Amino acid sequence: MTETLPENIEPYPGISSKAYEHPADRAATAALKAVPMLDTVVRKLIEWGYERALRQSFLGNAVRVGETQLPDLWASHTGVCRILDMPDVYDLYVTWAPLGNAAAIGAGKPMVVMSSGLYGKLGPGEQRVVLAHEVGHILSDHMLYMTALNILIAVPLSMPFPIGLPLRAVRAVLLEWYRAAELSSDRAAALAVRDPRIVCRTLMVLGGGLPADKLNLDAFMAQALEYEEWDDPSDRVRRFFYEIGLTHPLAVRRVREVLNWVQSGDYDRIQRGEYRTREQDAGANVRAEAGDAVEFYAERFRRIFQEMGENITTLGSQAAGAAEQLADWIRARGGGGGGGE
Repeated sequence: MTETLPENIEPYPGISSKAYEHPADRAATAALKAVPMLDTVVRKLIEWGYERALRQSFLGNAVRVGETQLPDLWASHTGVCRILDMPDVYDLYVTWAPLGNAAAIGAGKPMVVMSSGLYGKLGPGEQRVVLAHEVGHILSDHMLYMTALNILIAVPLSMPFPIGLPLRAVRAVLLEWYRAAELSSDRAAALAVRDPRIVCRTLMVLGGGLPADKLNLDAFMAQALEYEEWDDPSDRVRRFFYEIGLTHPLAVRRVREVLNWVQSGDYDRIQRGEYRTREQDAGANVRAEAGDAVEFYAERFRRIFQEMGENITTLGSQAAGAAEQLADWIRARGGGGGGGE
């Protein structure tokens, strides 16, 4: 397949992440920002030094990518930063890891890390998708919460922390948000490579662990449709509780979300230059977005409860208890010194 190089793609001047954000991401982010003191809690996690340890764990055996080190990968990275009109070109590293993953890390000075296992399975187009996905996280200002979640995943929940922080509750809240944030970054990747099918192809590689030339994209897209249209309510609920502990939505769901977004016409609208800019973000009504978040998640869980009845209500109550634990902790320290910036 002939693919357009990033240096030949026109940028989106001043594009705001709000131009393409998935509704679940917008709702979840608004809900997080509406919780008093949560940002302070997250910043306290980072202040305790775990971000620094996390960065060191990534960088211990990593190779810095640049003009003289994996120059094609570096050209793709600088290209997607230009296309998304980023204020900086962020450090990029490839690190030894057989598993296929990549990450944007660091709430202060973000950087992008790609595993060698993933790099070796991707063609040039898919590499650009992965890089654009991670740069999309930076553009969407996901880094503060992402860094906190990475800290909570990296350290044992049994480890004692100061000021009685309810780590399990915080991690559950951030996991729910992170899965939504992934859907927005898939859209950013589609914009940066100007071809949603390359995004779907990359997700197929991530799902199967094989190079794209050994797989059938049309068959995988049909599989995504089959998964979405699965009718059995109990299976959908079982799927829900399987996914609730994951950092990323399942690959087939992500493919279907990209296709739904393209079919909605929003992708083509942005291509025509009709999109919200960062200058317009100053007028955003955060309270209104938080209100939308409440209804978005209320309706989501309401459907689950209706399908499963009393058994699911018990599990829902347990989840609500974890959320109340977090809320009680925050309210008890509502005016205290949290160390936030």
